[in-house]
Amino acid sequence: MVSKVVSADGDTLESFEDGASQRIMSSGTAEQLRSAMVTVVEDGTGSNARIPGLEVGGKTGTAQHGENNSKTPYAWFTSYAKDPDTGKAVAVAVLIEDSGAERSEVSGNGLAAPVAQKMMEAALK
Repeated sequence: MVSKVVSADGDTLESFEDGASQRIMSSGTAEQLRSAMVTVVEDGTGSNARIPGLEVGGKTGTAQHGENNSKTPYAWFTSYAKDPDTGKAVAVAVLIEDSGAERSEVSGNGLAAPVAQKMMEAALK
């Protein structure tokens, strides 16, 4: 699922061979999932990940933290972006732990989606 790890400068640090693959869902289910993820970014809770000219899909979330959810939650955003002209695509997952933000300010869109957006833009430029 991961083809390579690259540095901030774009240098390849490690490459991985393609492994055996198998279908894990039908094409119809995959299309429904893609459509739902695009809707999250275009019209929903992932709007901070939008990138003009690219198809971007995502899923926002928060995760409880600490005994009885006593600490500031974590914020996360799982996403992909695809350039319709080149077909080049990237998938990114961001988890923000111990952000220092007020509990009421913690959200996947507010904290994690902007980080994912910058990562996807950099990968596809």
